[in-house]
Amino acid sequence: MTERKPPGVSFESWVDRQIREATERGDFDDLPGAGKPIPDLDKPYDENWWVKKKLREENVSLLPPTLALRKEAEDALAAAREATTEVRARRIVEDINEKIRDALGRPLPGPPLNLMPYDVDRVIDEWRERHPD
Repeated sequence: MTERKPPGVSFESWVDRQIREATERGDFDDLPGAGKPIPDLDKPYDENWWVKKKLREENVSLLPPTLALRKEAEDALAAAREATTEVRARRIVEDINEKIRDALGRPLPGPPLNLMPYDVDRVIDEWRERHPD
């Protein structure tokens, strides 16, 4: 059980004594993150920080499926343009096109998708212009 603050002792000195004794016992040794800066300490306070962190860790999106697919398509096109090989660029575009076709075949909830499969040959032509031999 946690020790209670004795009557007549100021709260500050009681807390300081608890911390000093715990330090002397080594209770704070080998804590995770010891000696490292506190993450996001310089950012403004956000009361939902822990929710956002958990969503990032679990790779969960709060976007409606159509908007999430638009974002994924945008990211895929950028990745294809920066791919190291033509084969990799083609694979990225073909993979996202498959997802777009699936979404067009069974409409997703949310705002309209407003997205059509990319022209793979046009994307590859752009890739070749960016990556001359």
